[in-house]
This record gives sequence, structure tokens and C-alpha cells, in this order.
Amino acid sequence: MFLGLLTAMVQAFAQAPATPGIFQEGVVSTSLSERDMAISPDGNEMYYTLQSGMGVYSTILIRTKKPDGSWTAAEVAPFSGMFSDLEPAFSHDGRRLFFCSNRPLAGDQKKDYDLWVLNRQGNTWSEPRNLGAGINTTADEYYPSIARNGNLYFTAEYKDKGAGREDIYLSKWTDHGYEAAVPLDTMVNSKMYEFNAFVSPDEQFIIFTSYGRKDDAGGGDLYISEKNSSGAWTMARNLVQLNSSRLDYCPFVSPDQRTLYFTSNRHALPSSYRKTVTLEELKKSYQGILNGADNIYWMSFEGIRSRK
Repeated sequence: MFLGLLTAMVQAFAQAPATPGIFQEGVVSTSLSERDMAISPDGNEMYYTLQSGMGVYSTILIRTKKPDGSWTAAEVAPFSGMFSDLEPAFSHDGRRLFFCSNRPLAGDQKKDYDLWVLNRQGNTWSEPRNLGAGINTTADEYYPSIARNGNLYFTAEYKDKGAGREDIYLSKWTDHGYEAAVPLDTMVNSKMYEFNAFVSPDEQFIIFTSYGRKDDAGGGDLYISEKNSSGAWTMARNLVQLNSSRLDYCPFVSPDQRTLYFTSNRHALPSSYRKTVTLEELKKSYQGILNGADNIYWMSFEGIRSRK
């Protein structure tokens, strides 16, 4: 535990590594399943999801930054802890926090996954508010990402509406609220699975996961698409410098755009042993950080975007 705290202190003042590394090893990323994190624009709050095995239940945790730059111990966020909540995302000014939940609109019977929002009220948050029928449907909506102008990007699996089995959608914000959601074009979406997209505040790049493409390394890879001079999305390219043979997903770029965070279930579990393994050795392996459960990774964002 002491070593984990020391590592966290070092990382609090360190720059992100040039290649993917486990973020806050033993403190944020543990032998449990942690995923889809967001840091507030002022850098003082961190929200991320703790998920049970098989994704049966998930809850959002919060940490706040201390004067020495380290983070407080994790706690269940005050708006979470009953139904399954996940995938927090801040508005660019930090005054709203979006997330995904299967909580009911009324009563205590859970429903499909919808997008919800909290409004900042001083040092606290308002009660969660469902984004309503303009966004949410009887299908699941996931992974919100909000541009500076209020445009909302999210994941959904709508029948007869997108390009593939799961797609990334955009709902533009207007003076009258959100417009009907439309799928991004085939520079981003494909006939396969596209999900969990992070869009930059100026909507000049989008990072997302796709599963099933010909250049997929195996479990689902992160891709990036950037706007060209005409404002159109360019053909998404595989971020080969960070992907693995496991599922790499849930991207988040820090507000200063220096650091990329993402989730991966890459592991160090052997499929066989050269000599008979003991029970204690198995327990140590299965209870370790690289046991196949999700962890949060970080790396420098420098050089990931194409040079123009």
C-alpha cells in the first residue's frame, strides 16, 4: 500500500509517459475493474467508474486533488451508488457533468441506459436530470462527450439508423435544445462496432474505439479522425502506438491536451506454466493489477495527432 501511495505521489508531479503506462498503479488502477475516467477542466476533480465482474453493476467514484498535488482517497460520488452509473464527462467549463445510468425516471425499477446531467451549484451538484426524449430512447445511450458549443456526441445501437451494429451519434445544441441525433459519416462509423468517443472541445478531432475492422489488433482498438480544412471528418486511422491485442477503449484527453487516458483489459496472465504452479502463486497472479480486469492507462498525447 505504501509503495502504491508513493507511486501516486510521483505520478502527481510527473509527465505522462511516451508509451502507455498504468495510471496511479495500486491507487486508481487496482486489481478491481476501473474504467472511463474524466478530470475536471480546473484539474481538481477526478471521476471514474468502478465496475463489477461481467459489468453487472457499476458506480462512479470521485477523488479530489490535495494541495501537494496528490489525490484524496476514492469515494462513491454523492449522486451514484444505487443503480448502475458510468462514463462521466464534463462540459468544457466544468459546470455540468454528464453520465450514463440505468436509474429509473421515477420509482425504483431500473430501465435501459440513458444520458443524465448534473449542474454545478457552488461546491456541490444538483440532482441528476435525464436529458429527455430528444436524446434518450427506449434503446441504450452511452458515453457522452460534450463540445465547447454544447454539441453532444454519444454511442447508441439504433436499428435502421446508423452505418453499423453500434455507432457514434451527434446531437447539435441550439437555442431550442438538442436537435435529433444523427450518426457520424463513414469516415468514423463503419459496418462494424464504433463506440465510446471523446471529441475535442473545438470538434477538431475525435477518438473512439472500433471492433472488427481489418486493422483491429484483436479486441477492439482506438482510432482517431480529424477535421480537414473543409470541416469534414477524415478517414479514421488506427492509433497503433498505443493499442494492444486486448480491448482498448474509453478515451479521455486532458483539458490541456497533453495527456491521453484510456481503459484497457490487457493482462499478464500466463496460459501455461513450465512447472507445476502453487495455489499461492495463482492467487498472487489473479489478485494482481494485470489480472485481466480493466485498468486506466495514460500516455503523452504529443505526436498522436497528425502533423499538418
